[in-house]
Amino acid sequence: MSIWDSLTSCFWFSPENQRNTFASILAGVLFFTGWWFLIDAISVHPEQTRVIHILLGIMGTISLVMVNSVTQAQISGDVTFNGGCLEARGARIWIFVGFLLGFAAIIAAVWAMIADFSNEKVSSWPGISVLLQNVFIFLGSIIFKFGRTEESY
Repeated sequence: MSIWDSLTSCFWFSPENQRNTFASILAGVLFFTGWWFLIDAISVHPEQTRVIHILLGIMGTISLVMVNSVTQAQISGDVTFNGGCLEARGARIWIFVGFLLGFAAIIAAVWAMIADFSNEKVSSWPGISVLLQNVFIFLGSIIFKFGRTEESY
């Protein structure tokens, strides 16, 4: 029995779950890479990075958690979901605020990149890394939300 045969018999690598597996792995790699960009910028240029640059990444991470904590059944108002104080309307508000935070983090990263790092005397890498971090976190959030199927196992 080869290694591939033993992996394909695993629950996570079964043919009907490969879409979920690959979407989860890709989203995790994007999230990790986004944070790695900021960690690199902080380690290479610690004098140019400020706390607000880190807070933008935290805001993007909170957006990822908010967007992916709501299922499609909760958003669509499926009859099987009848919880919470606002039910489907509350789930829609929650995911809207999550997407709003993600877009706001990207817009604020562009603003920080232009305002803080457009000077020729400083390196532009910290500004680029903050922008790349938030774009990668947002792309990871989108892939993790819409790249998987939400079936009960």
